[in-house]
Amino acid sequence: MEDILFLAHRIPYPPNKGDKIRSYHLLKHLAQRFRVHVGAFIDDPDDWCHAEALARLAGGEIKLLPLNSRMATLKSAVGLLTGEPLTIPYYRDRRMQAWASAMLATRPIHHAVVYSSSMAQYVMNRSALRRVIDFVDIDSDKWRQYADKKPWPLCMVYRRESRKLFGYEQRVTRTFDAACFVSDAEANLFKQLAPDCASKVFFYSNGVDTEYFSPENAGASPYPPGVRAIVFTGAMDYWANVDAVVWFAKEVFPAIRSAYPDATFYIVGTRPSIEVRALAKEPNIVVTGSVPDTRPYIAHAALAVAPLRIARGIQNKVLEAMAMAKPTIVSPEALEGIRAEPKQELLLAADAQAFAALSQQLLLQPAPEIGIAARKRVVADYGWDAHLARFDARLQGQSDSLEPRKAAA
Repeated sequence: MEDILFLAHRIPYPPNKGDKIRSYHLLKHLAQRFRVHVGAFIDDPDDWCHAEALARLAGGEIKLLPLNSRMATLKSAVGLLTGEPLTIPYYRDRRMQAWASAMLATRPIHHAVVYSSSMAQYVMNRSALRRVIDFVDIDSDKWRQYADKKPWPLCMVYRRESRKLFGYEQRVTRTFDAACFVSDAEANLFKQLAPDCASKVFFYSNGVDTEYFSPENAGASPYPPGVRAIVFTGAMDYWANVDAVVWFAKEVFPAIRSAYPDATFYIVGTRPSIEVRALAKEPNIVVTGSVPDTRPYIAHAALAVAPLRIARGIQNKVLEAMAMAKPTIVSPEALEGIRAEPKQELLLAADAQAFAALSQQLLLQPAPEIGIAARKRVVADYGWDAHLARFDARLQGQSDSLEPRKAAA
């Protein structure tokens, strides 16, 4: 069995949030053919208990380092002096560099897989390696979107980060052998922005474990009797999710509750921010924080919503709700990259009025046929193994022979 180096900005286990779901399945796939040596950071103290499980999954050596957000933020300020994007010094650690260098010096490693641009720094000068990076999203464009919604002077910092990070993304792509994104749309956008890198760019879609996320695994209802729950799931310290639920709570939910007083908006996800926790003071809004299992919350809700206004790539929360056969209302941003038919497999709402109207419609007249069709779509098109075959091809230096799927309009 060959050795391979795998670097990730966050421990790729357990698969309990968006980026970790994708990195976990990529690691699991690689471990079928390689002895995987994993270097990653831990930003949640609860994740330390998973180190042994990660080692068993990977089969190789593991290097996990703590990431303190406050200290990392101070370190990132170095980027203002060096001209780097702030993201790079945020994840810079001499111990991680020393470990990666030692692994490459003492192990017969010929391939390296890097998950997220911030970890590319550890193998940028290793031209003898075949290096593939999974950017997932165009993070630089995400910073640009954030800047448009932030007040001065923060907007200026975000615009600088967008500009600097895009330059770094280009440099990494030119240096590495291949660069991956989460969807055809995301990959094509990067090709347009950096045409000289186009030949190295490919994509593989996120998938869903449809045996785990299944209506058959609904469990007991977590909701009080008589409550018609509208559910949002996701990491609640992630700014795009925070923006989505605050907007929905302020701009959409009052109209729903005026028509249906028993409607309750459940915000389900880890580490809710101050803004999210404040929403729990509003009538009929519940902020759960971390829960052991999101499936009962999805399965027993009247409907799921994904009202994201800032989004890149494919939203796992949407695929998981679809896999649970739950009628789901999404914004155009949340639909990006997902091959699904609006009105048949999910519902599309472009503004607050549409979200309120469609929510009221589903509360009045549930549409189980939409949920059934949604699950069929996920089972047919969003298995992990088929998508990861593209990654295998690029890792071995072959062209991606699979035809790209086009996202639904």
